[in-house]
Amino acid sequence: MLKGTLGRYSSDELRDAFTFLLPLILFISIFILLPVMGTFLISTYREVTFLEKEFVFLENYLKLLSDGAFWQSLRFTLLFVLVSVPLEMVLGLAFALIINERIPFRGLLRTVLLIPWAVPLAVSARVWELIYNYNYGLANLLLLKMGITDEPVNWLGTELGAFIALVISDVWKTTPFVAIIFLAGLQAIPGEIYAQAQIDGANLFQRFFRITLPLLKPVAVVALLFRSVDALRVFDLVYVLTHGGPGGSTTSLSLYAYKHFLAGDFGYGSAVSVILFLIAFLLSILYVRASGFLSEVAR
Repeated sequence: MLKGTLGRYSSDELRDAFTFLLPLILFISIFILLPVMGTFLISTYREVTFLEKEFVFLENYLKLLSDGAFWQSLRFTLLFVLVSVPLEMVLGLAFALIINERIPFRGLLRTVLLIPWAVPLAVSARVWELIYNYNYGLANLLLLKMGITDEPVNWLGTELGAFIALVISDVWKTTPFVAIIFLAGLQAIPGEIYAQAQIDGANLFQRFFRITLPLLKPVAVVALLFRSVDALRVFDLVYVLTHGGPGGSTTSLSLYAYKHFLAGDFGYGSAVSVILFLIAFLLSILYVRASGFLSEVAR
């Protein structure tokens, strides 16, 4: 497919294209490929502070197979992605559809929508920590006032409560990002298509499922890819809000690797980081191939 696509262009056009891409290729090579290769190299060593460095090849990876804490962090990370990302995609699309319409105060709504995304993650995590506070948090105050519960909920003290708290915080923070991507896709759809569909008798749901969703597919793949990879490497939110607790139930792979780096076990921490990179890489390939995104771009 790639060979046939390149065959459309002359050698001069291809040379000019690669010339313009050269700075990007150099940037990716220096700041992404080299660190990844360096991390993989370190993961093949037993490199612990104050101990002699020793080449162990795949020993760190074999050790991961019997590491219960690693599997627990992997389970939490994947479950976090599976719950938070679909919620963000659905809510982001809903908000994009609303602010794309000609409604009063549309400009103000777009500005307000961006506020959660503009707030630094560490700051928003600290705010949510106050909201979930057992004694004086807003979440428990609302539940008690509405009569939903008779006593405060220990949001961050139970495995389920901490997981729900993290998902809600992440959805609040990153849904605006998804909404902006979808909004850009919606505004790129020609209005004439909807006008013709109305003339042909298509109702609102038919226009949405037969026009809007198919034309938003490339945009949805980009949003899904960015959010999935970002959710896989979640660190700041977990570190500030739960510190991986209770009992390590909300320790993400990034936080688990960080704890080993902090303890001076750089080889083992690097092995965890490589596994996280491979999961994100394989997930990216799966998204792109399953969506047919490359074939649409190459047309």
